Amino acid sequence: MTPPGKPASALDALNTVFGYPAFRGLQQAIIEQVAGGGDALVLMPTGGGKSLCYQIPALLRHGVAVVISPLIALMQDQVSAMAELGVRAACLNSSLSREAGSQVLRDLRSGALDLLYVSPERLLMGDLLPMLESLPVALFAIDEAHCVSQWGHDFRPEYRQLGVLAERFPGVPRIALTATADPQTRDDIVRELRLEGARQFVSSFDRPNIRYHIVDKLKPREQLLEFLEGRRRDSGIVYCLSRKRCEEVAAWLLGHGIKALAYHAGMDAAQRAEHQQRFQREDGIVMVATIAFGMGIDKPDVRYVAHYDLPKSVEGYYQETGRAGRDGDPAEAWMMWSAADIVQQRRFIEESEAGDAYKRVSSGKLDALVGLCETAGCRRVRLLAYFGEAAAPCGNCDNCLNPPRVRDATAEAQKALSCVYRTGQRFGVAHLIDVLRGADTDKIRRFGHHELGVYGIGQDTAETVWRGVFRQLVSGGLLEADHDSYGALKLTAAARPVLKGEQKVMLRETTLAAPRGRRERERARSRIGDVELSGAEQVLLDRLRAWRRATAAEHGVPAYVILHDASLNALVQKKPQRSADLHGVLGLGETKRERYGEALLNLVREWSLERGEA
Repeated sequence: MTPPGKPASALDALNTVFGYPAFRGLQQAIIEQVAGGGDALVLMPTGGGKSLCYQIPALLRHGVAVVISPLIALMQDQVSAMAELGVRAACLNSSLSREAGSQVLRDLRSGALDLLYVSPERLLMGDLLPMLESLPVALFAIDEAHCVSQWGHDFRPEYRQLGVLAERFPGVPRIALTATADPQTRDDIVRELRLEGARQFVSSFDRPNIRYHIVDKLKPREQLLEFLEGRRRDSGIVYCLSRKRCEEVAAWLLGHGIKALAYHAGMDAAQRAEHQQRFQREDGIVMVATIAFGMGIDKPDVRYVAHYDLPKSVEGYYQETGRAGRDGDPAEAWMMWSAADIVQQRRFIEESEAGDAYKRVSSGKLDALVGLCETAGCRRVRLLAYFGEAAAPCGNCDNCLNPPRVRDATAEAQKALSCVYRTGQRFGVAHLIDVLRGADTDKIRRFGHHELGVYGIGQDTAETVWRGVFRQLVSGGLLEADHDSYGALKLTAAARPVLKGEQKVMLRETTLAAPRGRRERERARSRIGDVELSGAEQVLLDRLRAWRRATAAEHGVPAYVILHDASLNALVQKKPQRSADLHGVLGLGETKRERYGEALLNLVREWSLERGEA
């Protein structure tokens, strides 16, 4: 039986509250699992609709849903979005005044909340957990669950204490969600959060609307400026490795007429908040940031993410590029890299105070990322393969659109694969290269590898070249790293035909920089997806955007909290004249139709009158 005041079903909540006609992908199965009282681990790419997977069960179940989130900005945006939908939500974090925090607790005790957003630190401190034990709790949602893993790219030690929820709330369903988790991280999430009995839902990691492009770093500032030149009206993010570089690049872009802001952890908190708010609420802002500008970037119309420097891992790259194109429209992931970037990242790993196991895993993750950069094949195929997903060439990355030059590296590949086999598939890259190059080391003599036929057969090839060969063999699926065996390389089935001389190995000769002197055309604004807009329809779309911008400013929220671009686009296509015409417009649920329906209809009617169509 449906509790009083609750939606009749998950689909009813989706239609009436959120204004969407149908579920996507695994959403319905996940919602049914959690609403029915079961635990779930959800891997779903950014923009895939993870939030609905706990928001709808929160509306269906009795009690308050507690959402554990690592970032204050994300909580505040989520609460604002829920308020616009008529959902009773609040957050509890250090940004609240004492009185505001006390009011949230009063609302919590009285049952006046459907959703409570809280940081893991605030959940575990003081008397909040005991208070929740005395109240009906609908569910616990642990967002950004990869933070629990020391192998992840955003490790947060306090996340590991959340396993206590399984003991203190044994009858309450828990759902852990993340956009990025390799098998190691996934195992950590299950173990640390005690989700051994949870159903696992793994969506495709593919983001087909994102175009991947990776170039050699030659003249980085000029290359970045050239990339941004045709995108001045777009919002985007440029990631840099250091705080100093963020400020220098932002200042340089400003000097060339591009609206750029810097963001890093060394800035004053008030300035960071101001810059983030401007990025969320204004169009055409370029945020030049370190990874401190990370989780919680909920802006759906980020059209590109550029990496000025090499990230630390494939997971980090995937997570960061995933902030582009959350609305499903075309977006770009553009990255520069160089050998110096690799050296710098390796130095960071070696100089860290982490243990040897962490350093080995980190080195392996960096090698996988460099392999993605060096591959001559489809970027998307390699990216998805890292997460265990098979795919065909995408036709929407730089290598598919402009295939790079390759060379026949069969002889080097056979030497490398033979060395892996002859040494027992028990060693990492550094030792294998030493064997190939005929080095005289204690390790080689201890294992008798100086007596092998592969010893010294690659002495005429530089160490850096051999590293590139091994990386591309891993990224090409001929070798795989066993992290449980200290990063030892092992042969895969794909290596057999190469060793037998039945298959050639073609490796990338060089990573080509973006063509100089050829600027990409200005991105057309007069279209919705693949549908061309007339000049008059563009006028209507601009008026709807202006209304949204003014309404958002009045409410003190980002524009997308009022309505997403997809909703404005649907209004332009449908051109509603009556209240009944607003039903079925994407993103216009009951509350938003009641709140904004008349204003939207008036805008469309005025536009129609001007054209003599009313």
